[in-house]
Amino acid sequence: MASPSIGIGWRAPHARDLLQRRPALGFIEVHSENFFALGGEARAALRAAAEHHPLSLHGVGLGLGSASGLDPWHLDRLAELVADFRPRHVSDHAAFTHGPGTDAGWAHAGDLLPIGLNPASLALMARHVDQVQQRLGRVLAVENISACLWRDDDEIAEPAFFNALTRMTGCRLLLDLNNLVVNALNRGAADPVAQACAWVDAIDAHSVDEIHLAGHDASGPLVVDDHGSAVSESVWAVYRHALHRLGPVPTLIEWDTALPDFDTLLQEADRVATCRPQPWSSPWTPLPQAA
Repeated sequence: MASPSIGIGWRAPHARDLLQRRPALGFIEVHSENFFALGGEARAALRAAAEHHPLSLHGVGLGLGSASGLDPWHLDRLAELVADFRPRHVSDHAAFTHGPGTDAGWAHAGDLLPIGLNPASLALMARHVDQVQQRLGRVLAVENISACLWRDDDEIAEPAFFNALTRMTGCRLLLDLNNLVVNALNRGAADPVAQACAWVDAIDAHSVDEIHLAGHDASGPLVVDDHGSAVSESVWAVYRHALHRLGPVPTLIEWDTALPDFDTLLQEADRVATCRPQPWSSPWTPLPQAA
């Protein structure tokens, strides 16, 4: 079965399989927001799973690139969850998700929207990452996103943007290889694999905390990062290249829609193992709590 640094995204339909079968996974990853409520069956199941599997908390709602600032309630709930479970990895996305709403509330987009790759956006992201890391007392990993549209105010190449962000804040990169391929396809790249590999080559090799692999839907005019199928051969090719440059970084299989049976998911994790000669695990580094 998979090595200590290979994991799967754990979703509710597979809850019983994981708890009863206890496969030899390196870690499991869940969406943080699904476990914000105190108590209840969901958190009880997560606690039971965490007794046997190292845990990664992957968020979709911090909105690190949102100009209106971070939602204090969201950050408080995340901090409580992290303190309770002490996961191996904590991550979210380089995206904006919300803005000012009515009655001093928030208006949420319901999606991960692209940020401008420019000095102002970099400074904003750095402030928010610092705020999260100081609140959590530990390092955050930030994921590159997929997009179907791009902004016209980009001034910095995306790998250089992440290199600057990790240097400025001490955060880590959650490298989603499927997103690189999806973006290359949507931009009409002549060789999407080569373009994605060039992205990997431009990143600071020591900044990568975790890799995500997933499937995408290329049946329409735009390629969609839907996490609804097996990892494509093009993404596997980029993964083999990434391993050569980065080493065997902890790697996750994401499968969120059109979920397969549990054995099929484990077979995808097994395929990760065939690409790499030895396991490796990246420990997180605690930060001092703010005074």
